[in-house]
Formats: sequence, C-alpha cells, structure tokens
Amino acid sequence: MLAFRKDIMKNILLYCLFICILNSGCKKDFLGRAPISDTDTENFYRSPEDMLQAVNAAYSYLRENGQYGQTLYAVGEVASDNTEILDAQAGIDISQIDDFTTLTNNGLLDDMWNHHYKGILSCNAVIDRIGNVAMDEALKNRYIAEARFLRALMYFNMVRTFGDIPLVTKEILKPEEGYAYTRNLSTEVYEQIITDLEFAAQTLPIRYAAADLGRATAGAARGLLAKVYLTRQNWEQAATQAKLVIDLGIYMLMPEYADVFAISNKNGPESLFEVQYKKGGYGLGSPFNNRFAPRQSGQLVSTIGAGTGHNHPTAEMASVYEVGDKRKEAAMAEGYQNGNQFVAVRYVKKYLDPALFEAGDADNNWPILRYADILLMRAEALNELGYTPNGEAFELLNQIRKRAGLSEKDATTLPDQVSFRDALAQERRVELAYENHRWFDLVRTGRALEVLGQKGENIQSHQLLFPIPQVQIDINPDQIKQNPGY
Repeated sequence: MLAFRKDIMKNILLYCLFICILNSGCKKDFLGRAPISDTDTENFYRSPEDMLQAVNAAYSYLRENGQYGQTLYAVGEVASDNTEILDAQAGIDISQIDDFTTLTNNGLLDDMWNHHYKGILSCNAVIDRIGNVAMDEALKNRYIAEARFLRALMYFNMVRTFGDIPLVTKEILKPEEGYAYTRNLSTEVYEQIITDLEFAAQTLPIRYAAADLGRATAGAARGLLAKVYLTRQNWEQAATQAKLVIDLGIYMLMPEYADVFAISNKNGPESLFEVQYKKGGYGLGSPFNNRFAPRQSGQLVSTIGAGTGHNHPTAEMASVYEVGDKRKEAAMAEGYQNGNQFVAVRYVKKYLDPALFEAGDADNNWPILRYADILLMRAEALNELGYTPNGEAFELLNQIRKRAGLSEKDATTLPDQVSFRDALAQERRVELAYENHRWFDLVRTGRALEVLGQKGENIQSHQLLFPIPQVQIDINPDQIKQNPGY
C-alpha cells in the first residue's frame, strides 16, 4: 500500500521535476519544446542554456488545461454570471461548476491542483538550482525573478480558488517529502506571493527585445501586486502599485477595443502579461477557437474542427452592455448564420482565429493583465480610499468608457461612493469580460452570493471556495483536509 501511495504522490501530488516537459529557446521566441529525459536530469541545471530551458518550462505550465488552458475560464467565467454551459455534452466537470453541483472528484479541479503545483515546482527548481551555475549574475537574477513572478501568479490563482493550500517554496527531490506539507493559511500564502512579486518588480526589466516578448516584466509584477492588494482590500497599496505601472509610461490603451485581441497585436502596448500560444502544428496553439464555438455549429464558427460549447455568454450578460458600447461586438456574438437561418446561440468572439491551422491550434494569446485593468484597479482603490467628485478615479474610469464609445460619467451621474463603486463593477464586467476576472471580482467584493442568488443560482456560502480534489486528501489524509461543506 505504501508503494502505491508513493507512486501516486510522485505522479499526482508534488513530485514532477523529472517528468516535466521543458521548453527550449528557439530562434524567434521562447515557446519551442524540448523534452528532457530522466537520465538527462542527472547532468541538467549545469549551464546557462539549461537554466533557460528550465525557466521556459515554468512558463509552459500556464498553457496546461489545469491552468489557463481550461480550468481558469471554468472558474473565472462559467462559475460567474458571465457565461454558462448550455449542453451537458460539453462536459460533466464544467457543467458541475456552472450549476454549483461540484463534486470532490471534479476532473477540472484535479487538473488545476496538479498543473499548478507542477508549475510551482518547476519554478522552485530554477530558484534552488541556479545558484550553482556559472553565468552572468544579472541574467541569473532575471531568471530567478521570472520564476518568482510565475510562482506568485500560480499561487494567487490557487489561493483564490481553494483558500488555504500547501505552500511549497523549495524543490522536492523525494516523494516522501510531500507528506510533510499541510494546508498553510491563506494569509501565509499571500505573504509569499507579495514577497515574490516585490522581488520580481525590483529585478525584472521594463521591456524586452523582440525575441523575448511575452516574458514577465517589472510592469507585470507591479500590476499583479496591485491585483493582489485589491483582493486583500489594501486600497492604499493597490492604488500605489497601479500608479507605479502607469508612471512607467510604456503602456497605453489601444485606440480600438477590438484591436487588443487581434492576433497581429499579441504582446501589444496594452498588454502587461499574456499566456503565449503559437499555432502551426507545434503543440503550442491555443484551444479557445474551438472550445468557445457552439456545439453543432460545425465549422461555421470555428472554421476548422467542431465547437465544444464552452463559455456561452448568458442572456443577462448580453443585456448589460450599454447601447453603443463597441465592446459587445468585439467580445461576443448573439449567434451565427447557417445558410438562410440565424442560429441564436451566443458565443465568445475574443479568441477566434480566422486562419486556424487545425482544430485546437489557434494563434490567440490569453490576456492575464491589461493596462485597462490597471486603470480600473486604481480607480476602484481611490474610490475606496475616499470618494472625490470628478477626481482622478472619474478620469480613469472615463478613459475606458471613451474608448468604448460611451459618454463620460461625472459627479452628477455618480454622486457618491456607492454609485461610483457600482459603476466601476459594471465597467470591469464589460471591459474584462471572458478574461477570467468576473468570479474573482464577485468574491473579493462580497457580492457573489447576492448577485448569483438573484440570477437563480443555488449557491451556498461554502461554495465561494472550491473543493480540494479528493485524491489529494486520499494521498495524505493526516495533513490535507477538505474545505467545509463538501
């Protein structure tokens, strides 16, 4: 029995260093894959080139199904009032999340746990091993900072989803070591996230040359810090970190909202950080073109391959866009044309690739942090610190509205802190729709139960956190306990 438990621990819980797929640098960017065998790892982590591959391996985990490939849009959007699953054949696991009937053996949450901890351990390997490598010290510190940024991002997603979680900050070399880890308090996890991001913000460059576009930057670290502080309701620090990003002077709102998501504008002037995808049969393309196309739409929406029917905008979501808001047309469609018949099935348009290489192989990146989000976070934090009629928070909000083709707000239309808070929440919803923010915004502002209850969702207070995957408890029942209510 012990041998069986060790094997599960090695393959499921924490121990993945010697089976991970590492990325290698390629001529045009850092997306290419190069597998490293178990034998090779004995002589790995010896050279600057080895460490580059190890850092790139950490980035690669962002594309996994348990991270931005699938689970994060299931949690961030489908669990919210933004999107829904219309057909149970789209998958039982994502349907459970949509209906708040999530079981402890949910496959998407199991993937989330596994793929995040594998990514975290990949980061830890870089941080622990690089000290012994003879290489340029500035480059060494940059690699450490990149790994700490990625570790912070992964822990941020995990702690917001599961609450208290094991905090692993060193490389695990033996499966038995995993049994020592219990669930750390979320406050401890947040302290580590902030420490990692501060190091990254102080160490990473502001920008990169073309070959390294897409890597974590100082602006990305500051932007994520702002979001962490906003989640913790530390309004002063959230406002400060957002201002530091603005003052870098290198980010801007693109003139047209639709251009933000154009494939030709990947890693553009509004982007702080994106998950990098590249189509072409390399195994690096993004799946959202097909995932978000309606089921039974054939190739009328996806162009190649079938649609999975994930992430349908709800009727209520479609109705919250103001008349004349340019963002609706860019973000979603009310249906599609099948010959002379219009099929009224809403779907997300932000990630459609008109020149799809093959099914599930699109060129669209996934936006994690955008400059528009930074402006809205600072506006929210300033309002929470104290409402100022027609102050800076109004100016920031109106930058977003102006691009969307909407009229400006002022103290006449938003006369107090509460009305501004509501307007800000509305603006975040439509500006950042289908980018995995809505569920986390509802939870952090304390509005999830009220908003979803009004929409007829049978949500209970314990469901603001998701269940710990049962397999993790079965592996280590002395240390890992289930969230209440599951």
